[in-house]
Order: sequence, then C-alpha cells, then structure tokens
Amino acid sequence: MEKNKIDQFGNIDQSGMNTNEFGTLAIDLGSSTTVVVFQKENGQAPELLDLPPISRAPGEIPSLIWKLSEKKESYLIGQEIIDLNLINEKENNLSQDFKRWIGSTKIEPIYNSKISPEKAGEILIHSIWGILSKKRNIKRLVLTAPVDTYREYRSWLVNVCNSLEVKEIALVDEPTAAAMGAGMEPGSTLLVLDFGGSTIDMSIVALEGGEGQASPIAQLVRFDGNNLEGKSTQALRTAKVLGKSGIRIGGKDIDRWICQHLLPQDKPTNSILRKAEELKCELSNTNIKETLLITKQVQNNKNEEKFLKLSRKGLEELLIEKELLKSIDMLFKQTLNIAKRNSFELKDLDSIVLVGGGSRIPLIKNYLSEISNSIPFLTPPPIEAIAMGALSLTPGVQVKDVLNKGVSLRCWNKKNKKHIWHPLFLAGQPWPTNKPLEIILAASINNQLSIDLILGEPQEEGSNEVVFINGIPTLKAIESKDIVKKINNKIISIPLDPPGEIGKDCIKLIFNINENCQLQVDGIDLRNNNKLTSQNLGFIR
Repeated sequence: MEKNKIDQFGNIDQSGMNTNEFGTLAIDLGSSTTVVVFQKENGQAPELLDLPPISRAPGEIPSLIWKLSEKKESYLIGQEIIDLNLINEKENNLSQDFKRWIGSTKIEPIYNSKISPEKAGEILIHSIWGILSKKRNIKRLVLTAPVDTYREYRSWLVNVCNSLEVKEIALVDEPTAAAMGAGMEPGSTLLVLDFGGSTIDMSIVALEGGEGQASPIAQLVRFDGNNLEGKSTQALRTAKVLGKSGIRIGGKDIDRWICQHLLPQDKPTNSILRKAEELKCELSNTNIKETLLITKQVQNNKNEEKFLKLSRKGLEELLIEKELLKSIDMLFKQTLNIAKRNSFELKDLDSIVLVGGGSRIPLIKNYLSEISNSIPFLTPPPIEAIAMGALSLTPGVQVKDVLNKGVSLRCWNKKNKKHIWHPLFLAGQPWPTNKPLEIILAASINNQLSIDLILGEPQEEGSNEVVFINGIPTLKAIESKDIVKKINNKIISIPLDPPGEIGKDCIKLIFNINENCQLQVDGIDLRNNNKLTSQNLGFIR
C-alpha cells in the first residue's frame, strides 16, 4: 500500500489518502473559526484536517464567505478571502459573523451582506463536505450548536444536511462537547464556559458511569430513525447535562466595544475591527503589565490615520462598564438554579472548563474563580476543544440532556375566565421524557368547534437580552418573570366533535419529549373516548 506523503511542515498530502477507511467527521461551525476533525473507526487519534486553500491551519477554516458573481452560485471560502485581501473590501459581497444570526427572528443592520446568514453557513458546510467526501469515507457527521438558539439552529442544520450522503448525523450543544473535549474521567462533574465569537454558553455536565456501567438511555440525536452506531475502542460513558444557559453576545462584540470606546466618531470597518481583535488578543496575555498601553495603527473610512490605544486595565474597565461580568454572573446563577433541580450542589463540581477565544481574557477567569469558590480550572486548547469533544461523543458516548428554557401551553382558566400560560415542562426537565405529562382542557365558549394549542417559552426574571443600539450590542435586563414568548406562529388546532360547551372538560392531552427534543402530543376525547390524532409540535429547547 502506498504511504501518504508528508510535506515540509509535517502535514499529510491528502491526495494519497486511503479512501477505504471509514470514520467520523466533526464540524464545529464558529463565528470566527470553523474547526474540522476526523477520526478513523479503528480507534486512532483524531486529526485536525488541513484543507488548502480554504484552511488557515490544520483543522482551522476562517468563517468567511465571498460571493464572486451575481449571476451564478460562485463563492470564495475561508482563507482564500484573506489571501486575496478581500477582507478589507467595502463591498457587501463578504459574509462574516453569520453564525450569530442563524435562526434569529430579526437580523440587525450590522449584518449587511448580500448572502443570508443561513445561506452562508450552508455554503461553508457544503464546501467542507465537498472537499472531504472525496478524500474520506465519512460514516458519521457530528455537528455542534449554541445553547441560546439551539432549537432554531438545529432545524436549520437538519435542512442543510438533508442532501449530504452520510448514514448518521449527530448534534450536540457546544458546552457538552467542550466538557468531553477536556478529557475528564467518568464520574466527573464540570462547569463549562464556552466564550465564542458571538455567544457565551455555560453548562454543568456530569460524566457518568464507566465501562459496562452506562445506563440504557437514548442517543442525543437520531436522524431518519437511525441510531448512532459503529466500532469504537473508547470506554462507554454517558454525559448528563444538569443545567445550561446562554446569551447571544461574544468576542466579536468586544471588538466593537473597543472601536466604539477608542474611535467614537468613526464607523468600524472590517480592517479596524480586525485590529481591535488583535489588540484584545494581545491584552489577554497575563504576562504583560496591566497598565501597559498597546497601540494599533488603523485607517478609517475617510483614509485618515487613527490609533487604537488600550491597556489591559482599560479593557477590563470597559468590559465591566458594558456589564459583561454581570451577564456571566447571570448565566452562572441560571445554570446553577437549573442544576439544583437535578440534585446538584456547587460543592459537587470537580473542575471548570474554559473554551473559546474569549475565555483567554484574564478578567473572565478571575471573576469566574471568584464566584465559584476557586474550583480548579481546566484549559484545553480553546479553538479545537469543542470539535474534539463532539467527535468523542460518537460512537462511544451517549448524552442525556435537559431543557434550557422550558415550555408552556396557553390554556383557558375556568375560575378566572381568561387565558393563562400553563407550564408543561420546566427548564431542567431531562429528555427524552421517561413518562408522559397529562393535562385536561375544557371549552372556553359554547359550541366551540376546536381547541388551539399555542406554545410559549418562559423568560426568566433577571435574564438579559441583547439589543443593538446604533449597531452596538447592549445588554438589556428582562424585568418581569411573567413574560412568555411564543415559540412560533404555528397553531395546532384540535377539532371538537361534538362541539364543546363552556366550562366542560373536553379532551385529555398527553405530552412527551422524544429523543430528538421534539414535543409530541397524543390525546383522548373524554366525552366519547375517541383517540385524537398524534401531533408533532416541533423542537423545543
């Protein structure tokens, strides 16, 4: 058999790959960098794949898309754009930081590309697949998703991957993957902070069991009825998510805060934002004095020479002013409160895992250490830890997860004679559910012909939402604990035959959450014992 060639940098010449070797591919789509890792079925070590010309380094592809032509679907990907210096062009042919907006109901003007966020993400995943599927036999594809937009992001990923010829596809949230990537032993309990380019996710994850001790629970995801399967030399483990929360703000927002703070009169161009990012990275070095000023020369959109000057102390003061620490404290409390519903106490934590580029900022680690009683930290490689962890989840690891937000049903209250939001499943509910939830509904008017099922997502008091003011991300507190946000505009209508009479019980509904985190409902008409048609109410989170 011909051996693979290795170039002067130690990278494998992929033209000589053995196409008969099956394995698992993990893709961690990031706001700044997308990571690609492959592992053969024979248990060899995972490898970061070099994909010239779109990769910057083995396993790392800049999350950038450039539209070449208005008339046909032709694009440049990743490092190609940087090499041609198109990153600094003023045209809106460039799509960057698109992950933030995938699944969002509103896209702020800050994203002004001709390419929609969903389309940009699809192009990147399909481009990676187009290169790799010719060189590797990919039996399984593992993808990651942010906590805060998990439901919407998951729906998008399912559609994107429909056309990919792969037997098995799995999806795991990014903090869970990070916990696995930290390489802790079974039985460990970790708090994971994933500070990415556009999201901050936090979770408490328990790695249960050991070889031969895993409980018989469902895989995290099963697409098209296929369970994850395959050969593995890894010990069988389970990862139980005890609590999690997230917010749509990240490292790229810090870059904008720096620009606004230092050049308040200038619109931040791509070139200025990249210099702000460089400045932030250099100021994250713990070896420099906190008062040392670092300077970056830039040109504004009027071609005037300007300077970004900031010290580490100045950066920390800016982040405190923008209430970043307050947001991390909020995420910590929310995650802890959800985990307590699963019999967790802070003293149960073995380690804290920091991943994502933003986790390098010393202020973040110091503050988290302060509020978590100085629990030991693990700092795996921040860029590839999530992809490596996602890879380890298949085929040797199963995941039992919990709801992040909970779900409520809009119901008629007979006593008060008005509609209310009735909780079905609270945040922290494990899924898939072990037993169903039953609820009895009555008609709200005489001769009622149907009952509509409207779902909502409770908004936790003290939470923050991100709003954009003049293009700058700003944190705004959610003040009321009674706010419930409709999950979608879809209404499931259940016909009543015969028509319902006011105040009289009509139907019993039976709710379950399946192994794909979809809410399913069955039911019985209490007046005639007729079974109702089973309905799938869609993804929840």
